[in-house]
Amino acid sequence: MVAGGLAPTGRARLRPQSWRLSACGPVAAGPHGGAAAGGDVSLHNFSGRLWGQIIHFHVMQLMDSLFLWVWATPHLRNLTMTMCNRYDSIPMSTSLLGDTSNMTSIGFAQRLARKTNKQVFVSYNLQNTDSNFPLLVQNRIKEEMKAFQENFWHSGRSEDF
Repeated sequence: MVAGGLAPTGRARLRPQSWRLSACGPVAAGPHGGAAAGGDVSLHNFSGRLWGQIIHFHVMQLMDSLFLWVWATPHLRNLTMTMCNRYDSIPMSTSLLGDTSNMTSIGFAQRLARKTNKQVFVSYNLQNTDSNFPLLVQNRIKEEMKAFQENFWHSGRSEDF
């Protein structure tokens, strides 16, 4: 079993799982995950079926940043970094890897940065070309954020994505 929730045969596990990484290695964070505190890294994996396709989500919470990886097949084809600044209400974004015209990753990262006030890294690796599909993905993330707030915010606050 690999960390992304995929069995070696490619079968999906639909139950959320969370792990904290400490200096001593991975520690199970219990059924509801655990916030990153004191230098720990919080990992939270979940999946959802959208339009008959299983989509996987990997959230890694660091002290001052958040990493979100969304995929149907385990490839990291793009990576966007976004962070808020005091000079503009729109967070700054840049593409670190892959297609620079991928506005879906940038949009997700900007919304998450605004809501979490953290530096956010997003890798959105879905090939669906329907313009409504990212909205379904975003709604699935919102559901998970409400159910497992501690995996997205250190303070446990609840906000909408």
